[in-house]
Amino acid sequence: MRILDKYILKQMLQPFAFGVAAFSTIFVASSFLFRVTQYITQYGASYSSLFRLFLCLMPEVINYTFPMSMLLASLLTMGQLSGNSEITAMRSGGMSFRRIAMPILAAGFVVSLFSVVWAEKVVPPAKAEYERIIQQEIKNNTKPRTQDHILLKNISKGQLTRLTYARTFDEKAGVMKDITIEDWDKGRVVRIQRTPEAKWQNGRGSWKREPSRKSQTRKAHATMTFDKQVLPITETPKTITLDQKDPDEMTIGELKMYIGILERQYQPTSKYVMEIYSRFTVPLASFFFALIGVPLGVQSQRAGTSMGLGFSVVIIFIYYSIMTFMTGLGQGGVIPPFIAAAVPNFLCGCAGAYLIWQKDH
Repeated sequence: MRILDKYILKQMLQPFAFGVAAFSTIFVASSFLFRVTQYITQYGASYSSLFRLFLCLMPEVINYTFPMSMLLASLLTMGQLSGNSEITAMRSGGMSFRRIAMPILAAGFVVSLFSVVWAEKVVPPAKAEYERIIQQEIKNNTKPRTQDHILLKNISKGQLTRLTYARTFDEKAGVMKDITIEDWDKGRVVRIQRTPEAKWQNGRGSWKREPSRKSQTRKAHATMTFDKQVLPITETPKTITLDQKDPDEMTIGELKMYIGILERQYQPTSKYVMEIYSRFTVPLASFFFALIGVPLGVQSQRAGTSMGLGFSVVIIFIYYSIMTFMTGLGQGGVIPPFIAAAVPNFLCGCAGAYLIWQKDH
C-alpha cells in the first residue's frame, strides 16, 4: 500500500467513527428512549432488562449506520483534501481522480463485506433476543396468541430432522390447522405428513388429530391415511407462541427453509425472499455511498465543510425513501424481490460512477 493511500485512509477514519457514533445516537434517541419510558411506566421494566435490551438493539442500529457513516466519511475526507489543495497537487503529479478515490472505495467495499457477515451472524440472534426480552421479561408474554404460518424445527446433532408448519395457530384454544410435518434425513425430505387440524390434549401433553378429520402420511411413493393419530409434536401451545420468529430475526438458512415450506403450501413468499436480498443490499450500500460521496465531497468544499453534512442528510433521505418504497413493492409481489432490492444501490451506483467519470475528465 502506498503512503498516499495510508494517508487518505487515516484521514477518513475519524469521520467514519464519528458517523457511526452520531447516527447511532440519533437512532437510539429518536425511537428507543421513547419505548424505554413506555416500558418503565406501563410494565415496570427493570433497569437490567432495559440495559440488555439496549445491547441487543445496537447490532441492528450499527448495521444501518455503516452506510451512512461511509457516506459522511467520504464526503468530509474529500472535502478536506480539496480544501487543502491536496487533490490539485495529486492531479498535478499525474494521478487520475479514480486513482485518488481508490482507497476510499476500497474501504467502502471492505466495510460492505464486513456488514454482510454482521447482518447474518450478529443481527438476527440479537434481534430475536431483543424480542424475547420484550415479550417475556417486560410484557410477560402479551404477544398475540393467534398467529399465521408458524414453523417449528427439530434439530439433532446439528442436523435438521423435522419441520412442522401450520397455517393457523390459536394458543388459547390449543388448536393448529392445515398442518404439514416434514421428516428430514441428511438434508432431504423423506416423509411428509399432512393433518387438517389438531388439538392440544393438556392432560396427555400431546397434539391429537381431531376425530372428524383424516390425516395422510406420504413416504417415498406410498400414501397412508389415518383416522386417529397423535402427532409427533412435543411443544406446548405457549412454547410455540414464544418460539416464532419474524423474518428479520431469522438467518438466511432459516429463511430458505421457511420459503421452501411456504412454496410447498402454495403460499406467497415475496416477504421472505425480499428479506434475504436485503441482507446483502443494505450492507453493500456502504460501497455505493462511498462511490457517490467521493465526487460530491470535492464539490461540497466550495461552500464549506458543513455542506458535507447537508449532502449526507439529503442523500440518506433519498436513498432510504426509495428503499422503503421498493421494499413495499417487493414484499407485496408487485415486482420481483431481486429488482426491488437492487434498485436503490443501482441508482446510487450509476450516479456515483457518472460523477467520478465527470471529475476524471
